[in-house]
Parts: sequence; C-alpha cells; structure tokens
Amino acid sequence: MSDTTTATFDKEQLRNLVAEVLDLDVAEVTDHAHFVDDLDVDSLMALEITVRLEKEYGVRLAESELTAITSLQGTYDLLAAKLGEAR
Repeated sequence: MSDTTTATFDKEQLRNLVAEVLDLDVAEVTDHAHFVDDLDVDSLMALEITVRLEKEYGVRLAESELTAITSLQGTYDLLAAKLGEAR
C-alpha cells in the first residue's frame, strides 16, 4: 500500500487508517472530531497514528507539525501539504 504517495491522496483512505488505528467505527472519525476531546486518543495512540502516517504516506513529520494532527481535517491538510512538497 506504500504506493499511495504517487497515487491519489484520499481523505476516505486517511479516515479508514485513523479508524483502524483507534479501533473505531469509520463513521465516528468525522472531519472535525477532535482526536483527544471527542475520540479519547491518548499519547500512545497519537504516536501510533503518526507512525502509521509516516509509513503509509512515506513522509517524515517534524515534532512541530504534530500539533496539526488533532482532527482528520487537520491531519489531511498537513499530509496534503507534505505530499505536495514531495512531488
């Protein structure tokens, strides 16, 4: 699945990945659900999301960028920008 960096970057694919990591129903991972406040993400789960994103999309996320990973939309926007830079 690592060829997604050259294929299309899709929000639904990202939603599925986050739901899988968090062991939640995909419907619970709405665009603006706050990972910590709404989905009860703890620091270990957040780290797991980060590792999966880096592996799945072939990007490196700087510590300063991790503050954007608070919702699906924030994560999507960050990855879209990172993948746009990589092309």
